[in-house]
Amino acid sequence: MMGSITRHRHIRIDGRTKTFVEVGRTRLVLTGALFAVAFGVLALRVADLSIVQAAAQADLVQRQVTDQVVHRAELTDRNGVILATSLATASLYADPQRVQDIDETARRLSTILPDLSENWIRERLDTDRRFVWLRRNLTPRQHYEVNRLGLPGLDFVTEESRVYPHGRLVSHAVGFTDIDNRGLAGIERGLEDVITSSQAAISLSLDIRIQGILHEELAAAMTRFRAVGASGLVLDVASGEVIAMVSLPDFDPQLAGNAPAEARFNQTTLGVYEMGSTFKAFTTAMALDSGAVSLADSFDATEPLRISRFTIDDYHGQNRWLTVPEVFIHSSNIGAARMALAVGGERQQAYLTRLGLLSPSAIELRELGQPVKPERWRDVNTITVSYGYGVSVPPLQLASATAAIVNGGRLMAPTLLRRNVASPTQETQVLSAQTSQTMRQLMRLVVTEGTGSMADAPGYLVGGKTGTAEKQSGRGYAERRLLSSFVGVFPVDAPQYVVLALIDEPKGDAQSYGFATGGWVAAPVVGRFVGRAAPLLGIRPRPDDERAYDDMIAITLPLGGRHLASY
Repeated sequence: MMGSITRHRHIRIDGRTKTFVEVGRTRLVLTGALFAVAFGVLALRVADLSIVQAAAQADLVQRQVTDQVVHRAELTDRNGVILATSLATASLYADPQRVQDIDETARRLSTILPDLSENWIRERLDTDRRFVWLRRNLTPRQHYEVNRLGLPGLDFVTEESRVYPHGRLVSHAVGFTDIDNRGLAGIERGLEDVITSSQAAISLSLDIRIQGILHEELAAAMTRFRAVGASGLVLDVASGEVIAMVSLPDFDPQLAGNAPAEARFNQTTLGVYEMGSTFKAFTTAMALDSGAVSLADSFDATEPLRISRFTIDDYHGQNRWLTVPEVFIHSSNIGAARMALAVGGERQQAYLTRLGLLSPSAIELRELGQPVKPERWRDVNTITVSYGYGVSVPPLQLASATAAIVNGGRLMAPTLLRRNVASPTQETQVLSAQTSQTMRQLMRLVVTEGTGSMADAPGYLVGGKTGTAEKQSGRGYAERRLLSSFVGVFPVDAPQYVVLALIDEPKGDAQSYGFATGGWVAAPVVGRFVGRAAPLLGIRPRPDDERAYDDMIAITLPLGGRHLASY
């Protein structure tokens, strides 16, 4: 029986065939290796394009931004409190060539940064450029949320962002910067070169505590009297340092671009105003200093003074002859005009020039108003300037000139930098020490006997002068649009500070009996300010000294033996 037979074919491989097989295998291995190398190179190239070059691009952007970043020194108040500083922040940019889906990127990014619309982001990304800014100076939360999106083509660089811890409280004095950290206003602009080159903090003359008190008192008066604005200054009479500078309305320096123009306007240095009866302090000082008038002189104020087509009258006339002290404490326009005529227009101009009232201030700000003066100085100009019309000045210059007439007659160049003591090159003798002493006594009488009684702060010997000026309207003046002011000095027997308060277009209320004059509106601001600020400035109340000083300067005038005023 035959079984199934399976035949196996045996192939005999000789040496030559074996060689061909091994060669083929080797070639396959080499070909595979070459393909592997080729794919590896491609993979590395892709990685280079997507990762290495992206990192290089980000590094290049960071270096370019770093090179452009403007380093700014810190600004502090006189006690070391930070007023302006710089913080590191993340800024978002895009490489549009690496963005995979423009629409998706725009949609998702706008949810994190709602102030950026989808259309705006889409337009920014739809470009052949390799770099576009999307948002500068992100908050830490925004940085975190954008980073979480993981969207290709977006990246961050580190910049410096200017921060103002006290916000609007010092907005006009300190100022603000632009998105590239360059100063645009205030000290930030005025001292740009110093701030960007200094490695140490820059100490300003401001005292944030005093600034806060003045701000509060001016804001309260502005609200109460429904005014359109208010401003004020505190000056150190020995050094010329500006201890406080307030202009209302104000603004948040972090959002300065959104603030209206009137809020960014610095009324204390850029505003130029006819200051009304506060100018009578300069008229009286120059009349006494020049020798044209003595304290024993009297002037006829029984009826209005007429010159050409103009009539000069008093607001609350005494309708009698007035001594020089009475002219001052009752704020007589007629008396001031007659004193100015006795001095003469030429000498009047010379004194106002010496007091720094006819040329711009030299303080470290760019926002400086140019004083306005008559083109021709005629007798009528001499008269109107004597009681604060016809010459317009910034409030800073009024305060600086007032400091000069109470500090011994020395005009100090005002400054926003901490100085402590003025150097001889920063002061000019403009009045005699004797005239200065007399003016201090007269300014005290304005508070104890005259129009500035509401500026009194018991124990602190406040002196000063009221001012109420009608604002110009067209070619004339508007009776109901007033600039009401009070410039004070304390302690008046040994002056340390001048404080000026101005309220713009106040409206009288029931408590002021409808009056909106400087005595009713601005003088109380100064009185309250002194009561709050003097202890912080190291000035103790001296009620006994105050009584002694008032007794010393008071005499009996020849008016039926009535004890009224003195020199």
